[in-house]
Amino acid sequence: MTAVYIDSDMSDAERRDRLYAGDIFIFSPTPGTRALVDLARGMLEEAFAPLDPRELHKHKSAEDVAATLATLKPAFIHHPECKNLLPQIMAEHGVDLEKLYFDVPRMRSAYPSGFLSSGIAYAFHPHRDTWYSAPQCQLNWWLPIYPISANNGMGFYPRHFSKGVANNSDIYNYYEWNTRNRATAAQHVKNDTREQPKPQEPIEDVSMRYVPPPGGVILFSGAQLHETVENTTGLARYSIDFRTVHLDDVRERRGAPNVDAKCTGTTMRDYLRAADLARLPDELIALYDDGTATSDRILAFGDRLAPAAQGG
Repeated sequence: MTAVYIDSDMSDAERRDRLYAGDIFIFSPTPGTRALVDLARGMLEEAFAPLDPRELHKHKSAEDVAATLATLKPAFIHHPECKNLLPQIMAEHGVDLEKLYFDVPRMRSAYPSGFLSSGIAYAFHPHRDTWYSAPQCQLNWWLPIYPISANNGMGFYPRHFSKGVANNSDIYNYYEWNTRNRATAAQHVKNDTREQPKPQEPIEDVSMRYVPPPGGVILFSGAQLHETVENTTGLARYSIDFRTVHLDDVRERRGAPNVDAKCTGTTMRDYLRAADLARLPDELIALYDDGTATSDRILAFGDRLAPAAQGG
């Protein structure tokens, strides 16, 4: 049974154990998350001024919105203040910054049904991040930028945390995705032709939905089955998410059970240490590599492509 903890004060080590067992944590806004949300909201409102970013579907074409997001979202990812705020948020939640590694914060958008749900604003079907080459020790931090409702947020299927789902994650290699598909996201406006891991059987459960305020956090394992809820409201949803791994868990191969992931490659090169932005040591990345990093380019921190050594 999945437990949901609200503003828990348990230690980071105990919390990680519970997350790897399938529990979910919800936290109230903190100064750090409020600052991150304020940064994202300011960038959104400047990019789409004088329109309310939540009502773009009433005034703009999907093509116009996608074109603006193609510039806005990378600008947020690479904003220097993000690298200051994420360590602050980790410290506010009792995490040892010397052992915590994070990837870039990504701005997400989910528009009312039928407007823009592919490419740069992809509406994710039920999936686990571990189908996308994430390690079993990955934790996901998700927070809304504006108020949300149960009908434009995220949905979770916690009963499937320890129950495998038939899927085609064997089609996915992280290095191939980064070199062939990531850069074309903004081109997929009407539909998304990029092949992605998806369930190969119906998910018959009703999803669980949590509704934190702007800057509130949903913290969950990357092995949780979750989805973008179909937006049946009249407002777009904007959110931020980022991922973390803990050095001790990386080294000891600790994490959630792998019940059905068959993808190849690893996202481990994406993480930077919160204390000083150092990368994970090569010998630890090697524990997760599988020999498929033979492309001449792989994804480095912040969606920037960097030369890769042959063989990973």
